[in-house]
Amino acid sequence: MAWAALGQSREARVLFLLYLAAVTLSFVAAQTGVNIMVMHEVENEQATQGIVAAVKYLQKNTGEGVTIGSQVFIPLKKGDDVEATVNETCAKLDEAIAADTKPHIVLDATSTGLISETVKSFTRALALPTFSASYGQEGDIREWRDLTEEEEKYLVQAMPPGDILVMAVRDIVETQNITNAAIIYDDTFVMDHKYKSLLLNLPCRHILTKAEQTEMDLRKQTKRLMDADIVNYFAVGTQKTISRILDAATANSMFGRKYSWYALSKGKEDIQCGCENSSVVYLRPHPSPDTRGRITMLQRDYGLTAQPIIDSVFYFDFTIRGIKAAALLAQEGKYNNFEYVRCDDYSEDNPIIRNDLDLRSALQRVTMTNTWGNLKWGMNGMTFPEIPLTMDKFLILAGRTAERKPLGEWAAGMPGTLMFKSGMNLVDHQAMTVYRVTTVRQAPFIMQKTNEEGEIEFYGYCIDLINEIKEIVEFEYEIYEAPDGKFGTMSETMEWDGMIKELVEKRADIALAPLSVMAERENVVDFTVPYYDLVGITILMKKPKVPTSLFKFLTVLEPEVWVCILFAYGFTSVLLYVFDRFSPYSYQNNKEKYKDDDEKREFTFKECLWFCMTSLTPQGGGEAPKNLSGRLVAATWWLFGFIIIASYTANLAAFLTVSRLDTPIESLDDLSKQYKVQYAPLNGSSTQTYFERMAYIEHKFYEIWKDMSLNDSMSPVERAKLAVWDYPVSDKYTKMWQSMQEAGLPTSLAGAVERVRKSTSSSEGFAYIGDATDIRYLELTSCDLQIVGEEFSRKPYAVAVQQGSPLKDQFNDAILKLLNQRKLETLKERWWNQNPEKKVCEKDDDQSDGISIENIGGVFIVIFVGIGLACVTLAFEYWWYKHRKAPRVSDSGRVLNVKSDMSKTNFGQEKSNFQTEYNNTGDGDFNIAPVGNPW
Repeated sequence: MAWAALGQSREARVLFLLYLAAVTLSFVAAQTGVNIMVMHEVENEQATQGIVAAVKYLQKNTGEGVTIGSQVFIPLKKGDDVEATVNETCAKLDEAIAADTKPHIVLDATSTGLISETVKSFTRALALPTFSASYGQEGDIREWRDLTEEEEKYLVQAMPPGDILVMAVRDIVETQNITNAAIIYDDTFVMDHKYKSLLLNLPCRHILTKAEQTEMDLRKQTKRLMDADIVNYFAVGTQKTISRILDAATANSMFGRKYSWYALSKGKEDIQCGCENSSVVYLRPHPSPDTRGRITMLQRDYGLTAQPIIDSVFYFDFTIRGIKAAALLAQEGKYNNFEYVRCDDYSEDNPIIRNDLDLRSALQRVTMTNTWGNLKWGMNGMTFPEIPLTMDKFLILAGRTAERKPLGEWAAGMPGTLMFKSGMNLVDHQAMTVYRVTTVRQAPFIMQKTNEEGEIEFYGYCIDLINEIKEIVEFEYEIYEAPDGKFGTMSETMEWDGMIKELVEKRADIALAPLSVMAERENVVDFTVPYYDLVGITILMKKPKVPTSLFKFLTVLEPEVWVCILFAYGFTSVLLYVFDRFSPYSYQNNKEKYKDDDEKREFTFKECLWFCMTSLTPQGGGEAPKNLSGRLVAATWWLFGFIIIASYTANLAAFLTVSRLDTPIESLDDLSKQYKVQYAPLNGSSTQTYFERMAYIEHKFYEIWKDMSLNDSMSPVERAKLAVWDYPVSDKYTKMWQSMQEAGLPTSLAGAVERVRKSTSSSEGFAYIGDATDIRYLELTSCDLQIVGEEFSRKPYAVAVQQGSPLKDQFNDAILKLLNQRKLETLKERWWNQNPEKKVCEKDDDQSDGISIENIGGVFIVIFVGIGLACVTLAFEYWWYKHRKAPRVSDSGRVLNVKSDMSKTNFGQEKSNFQTEYNNTGDGDFNIAPVGNPW
C-alpha cells in the first residue's frame, strides 16, 4: 500500500529509502550516543564544573536530542611532565579504540602553557576533531599556527571570556592615547600570552604583572611601578584583588591628577576599598534578566557554583555546543568511515588527512540557548563570546563610594567599541602628565616669592623656560627644591647628592637649574641640548671705593702742620709789625726821609697780616718794609713760604695719584700669587670640584714624573733627561686648593657675599670664586661688588633628566624650536638687561679722567666763602659810614689846624692834593666831609 501511495515512480521510491536511512541513522546515533574525550586542568575549577554540569544537563534533558555515550576525562596539571601526559592520553585513546568507544570529539579545556600546547600537538597529529577553549589570539597557539584548510575545519578554538574581556584595555589605551600603562592581574585572568599581543602596534610603554599575594609585597610592587614612571593603571581581577590593589596605591599616594585608574572584573560586585580620594573607571559584565534566571537554575540544579560564574557558564555552553556539533556530524554519517589511528601506529612520514569532516560548520549550525552571550565566529583566535561590559566611574572618598556615574558600555570585539552615553566621555579621566621637577635657587634662574594667596612660588629664567617647553611638549609639573640645596657632586664612595641624587633615585623626573654639564654627571643622568651660553668661573671682589672729600686739598698736610703754618703766619705778622713800629728806619718812624719815594707803605698790624698772606701767593706781597730788620723778617717768611708751597704742591700731586700705585687683582694668576686676599668657592659646587680635580691632576702628574725619574728599569741617559732641578709641571692649583681649604669654603652664596663685603680694600679681605652667572647677577643688583678677571673652565647649562628618559628627545626638540624662534634671547634680555632688580650705580671715579669735582670742589667753596665775606664786609662798611656819629666843632678845629700845618709844609699842595670843604649849616657849626666821598 505504501508503495502504491508513492506511485510507481522509481525516483520517488529512492527518495523514500534515503529518508528512511537518515531517520534510522539518527535514531542509531541517538541511541549509541556521542563519545567525548575531555582534556581539562585540575586548577581550572570553572571548566571542570561547567563540563560536568553540561553532561548532566544533556543526560537529564533528552529533549535536546543528544545522548552521551562514553566519557573519558583526562585531568591535567600545569607543570606535568609532557611525556607522561602524552603516554596517559595515548593509553586512554587506545583503550577507547579497543573498546569501540572512539571519541567523536575532543573537548580541550586547557588554558595555555606547555600542557595546552601538548594537547594541541596530540590532537593535530592524530587528526582528532577537537573543540578547544584555550586562551590565545590568532597565532598565539603555536601548535595550531600553520593549519591547513582541512585541519582548520576540525581543529576549532573559541576564546574564553577572560581572553576577550581584556581587549577592553586595548580599546581604552587607544581611545585615551595612553603612552604608558601597568596592568596588574590575578589568577582569574590568563595573561601569559598577552605580553606581546594585548597592546601590539600601540605606542604605549606597558608592564603586565601579576598581583602579589601579601599586602606589603603589593605595596612594594605598586611603588616599583610608580618609580618606573607609570601613571595609567589597570587592575584586572576579582573585586577583592581590585580592592587590594587600590589600597596599596592609596598607601603610596598614587591617586590625583597625575594618575589614572581603571578596573576590569568578571564579577558584578561594586568596588570597595579604603581609598581616601580616588576616581576609578570600572568595567564589568552585567547579565540580562534571562541570563540571571538561567544561571540561578544551573546553580540550583546542576551545582554550577564556581566563580567567576561567567567562566563557568561559558564552559557549560562550550560543552553543549561541542557535543551537539558531534551529534550533528554523527547524524550526517561523517564518522562512518572515520579512521582512528593508535599512537603506536602514527608516523610523521604518513600524516593523517581528514577531507570530509567540517566540525567548524557543525558548531556554527548548532541550535541552543546561550547562557551569556552568543559566539561571534571567525577563524581560530578570532572566535569569542559577545559579552558586553558596563562602564561606570566611581568616586571613592574616605573608603565610601561618594558617586557612581554610568558612562556607557563596551561591546566585545577585536577591536571592540566604546559606546558612551550622551554627554559622557573619558576626557576628564585622562592622567595628566605631571613631572616632578627638582631645583636649586640661584638668581636670576630660580627665585622664590610669596604670591597674593600666601603661597610660595618659583619664578625666574628657568621657570619661564620650562613654561615655554610645557606649551610645546604638553605636560604639567610639580617643582620642589632639592633637600640639601646642592646641584650634585659625587663623593669618594661614588654617591651623589643634590639634584643629581634626586634623578638617580627616581624621585624627580627633571632637574631644572643653572646646572653645568659635567662628564661624571653624564654617566648617571642625561642632559638636553644647552639652553644657555657657555658659562665659566670668575672672581667676585668688593669694589674699591676711593674716598672723596671736597676739602681734599687740605688733607695733603697733617692738621698739626696746618696749625704750625697758621701759628708761623700770625707770629711773623706780629713780628713784622713790631719791627716796623720800633725800628727808627721804618717808614712810619721816618716819613720825611722817604717822602720822595713812589711807594709809601706803613706796616700797620693789618698791613702785616695782608703782606704775609699775599707773600704766599704768586701775586706777591707788594712793597717790602723799609727797615733792614723788617726786610730780614720778610725774607725769612718768603723762604718759609717757598718751601711750604713747594712741599704742598709736590705732596698734592702725589696724594692725588698715590692710589694708582696700588696694583689691583685682575686675574686668577694675580689671586694665586698673593696671600693677603683669601679666596674660596662655594662648598659642594662645581667650582669646588674643578679646583679639587685640578689639584688632583697636578698631584697625579707629579707622581707620574717622580715614578719615571726613579724608575730603575730606565737607562741612565733616560733618567738623566728627567732629572731636572725644577718641577716641570705647575703646582698652581695645588697651592690654590690648599689656600681655599685654609680660608674655609662658604656653605652658602649669601655667606660668601657677606665675607666679600667685609673686605677692607682690594688688597685685603676675601674673594669669592664661582659661576660667572652668579657673580654677574650680584654685580648687576649691587653697586659695591665687581667681577674680576676673565672667565675660565667654561661649560654650558642644560636641563637634566633621568638616564634613558624619553624626555631628553622631547626637550631637545622644544629647546631647539625656542632657539630658532629667538625666545631664548628674549628670556635672556628679560632677566638680565630688563631685570627689575637691576641697580643703576654711580659712575666709578676713573683717575685717568682727571681730578673729580668731589675732590677739588672745596676750592670753589673757598671762593664762594671769600666772596660772601667780602659782601658782608661791604655791608658793614656801608653801615659804618652811613650811620656813624657826626664830628663835633672841636673836631673841626683840629682839622683846620691840621690843614694850616699842612699849608706850611706845602704837603697838601704838592703830594696829597688834599682839600676839605666846609659846609655851613647856618647855625655856626661846620661839618667836614671828604671831597668825592660817595657816602
